[in-house]
Amino acid sequence: MPQPTAIIRDPSAADETPWRELWSQYNAFYEATIPENVTARTWQCILDPASTIFGRLACFDSMVVGFSVSVRVDSTWTIAPTCYLEDLFVAPAVRGHGIGRMLIQDLVYRAKTQGWSRLWWHTRASNPARRLYDEFAKADDFVRYRLLFSSTR
Repeated sequence: MPQPTAIIRDPSAADETPWRELWSQYNAFYEATIPENVTARTWQCILDPASTIFGRLACFDSMVVGFSVSVRVDSTWTIAPTCYLEDLFVAPAVRGHGIGRMLIQDLVYRAKTQGWSRLWWHTRASNPARRLYDEFAKADDFVRYRLLFSSTR
């Protein structure tokens, strides 16, 4: 019997329901409450080829089991654009099958083929996924500062 295979692909409108299910789990993991209008706009941006926000889906045995959401960003430090990996999530039931690694490798490939100067992300210090992230890059000594304003505009 053939083994299930995993692929990384662009999302389509038909993927909204499974993406939202994973998005909900991702936000629960980070103990975040994202308003519905923000989630709806994020999904619209993911599907809009003109948006700087883009998403990739991981499918395992033809089911959507993970995603990345990234933002292409112009930089004042380089001429080439950069990419911020804002969100990455793999369903708990399929962790350990290399899905998270595939999602990051997909972005590394895109960085190299599309001429991005850097790919970067941050996570909580206690996130177990740091073992995977450390395979790609070492954490630097930068500290994040954040001012919060209205998130629903």
